This record gives sequence, structure tokens and C-alpha cells, in this order.
Amino acid sequence: MKLGQYVVRIDDWLLDEVCQPVADKLPEHFSAFETGMSCQLGALLFSAVSIIATFIETGFKGIWETVFNIFVWGLCVSFFIGLGRFRGLVRADRPNPLRHMLFSVRVLSVPLIPYVIYQAMTSSVDSSISAWFDAFSNIVFTVGLYFISCQPRPPYKQSNEKTWYKTTVGQGAGFS
Repeated sequence: MKLGQYVVRIDDWLLDEVCQPVADKLPEHFSAFETGMSCQLGALLFSAVSIIATFIETGFKGIWETVFNIFVWGLCVSFFIGLGRFRGLVRADRPNPLRHMLFSVRVLSVPLIPYVIYQAMTSSVDSSISAWFDAFSNIVFTVGLYFISCQPRPPYKQSNEKTWYKTTVGQGAGFS
């Protein structure tokens, strides 16, 4: 088996065996897509706090690094807005097209998690706050991607007790 097949297998396992059961247990009014978009927004906020913390920790010495981080954050905001526009594609009666569209982003973001945790653990005392916020941002971003890629539940159909009564008891079925 080649490396690519292992990567696909791990991604499918994370999506089908870890995230999909959690997504199926979410309340009816809060879908997996909404959960994923909330995680994406949380990742944006963690990333903004990381940029602010970097600027506070370095002061004007790292002004160009901060400007670069703000541009990267702007790209993340545009990704968030673009994902929001795909909301109409995710329907309960059809397969989720974002599962295949976001495959490469999911595959790249999963190995990044151990790296950013290692980076945060080994960062200096001066930059540890911004490093941990960046690590949390990447973790929440990846979790959000997996929830967005989950298959939506079919719409809930309310059972009607009167239907059972009309067909079984009301017509006298069984004891004629």
C-alpha cells in the first residue's frame, strides 16, 4: 500500500468514524455545517488574538511580521466567506460535495496539528502566548473542516400516533 492510500484511509476514518457520529448526535437546529462554520469563525478569532499577541510581545521590532500575518489572516477571512457561500450545496437529500472539495485542505491540516503543538511547546517564554493561540487556531480550523465535510442528516420526520390508531384500532383490524 502506498502513502497516498494510507492518507486517504486515515482521512476517511477521521471523517466517517470520528466526526460523522458526533455530527449525527448534534441537535436538529444546529447542523454539522453550522458547527464547522462556527469552528472556522473560532479559528479566525484565535488567529487574530495570536497576531495581536505577537505584536504585543515583539513591539515595533516585528512590525513587518505583523503586517504579513494580517495579510494571511485576510486570506483566511476570504476562505471563511467562500465556505459560507457553499452553504446551499450541502443538502440532506444529496451527498455532501464539500467532502471531496475540501479533501486536500483536510489532508494538509491534519499533519500540521502535531507540528504547531510541538512549536508551541518549544517556543520561548516571550512568544509562548501567541504560539499557543496559533496552535489552538489550527486545531479548531481542522475540526471545523471535518464537520463541514460531514454528510448532513436526513430531515427529521415526526411520527404521528394518530396514524397508528386509524390504521390499526380505528378500522378494527385484527378482531373482526
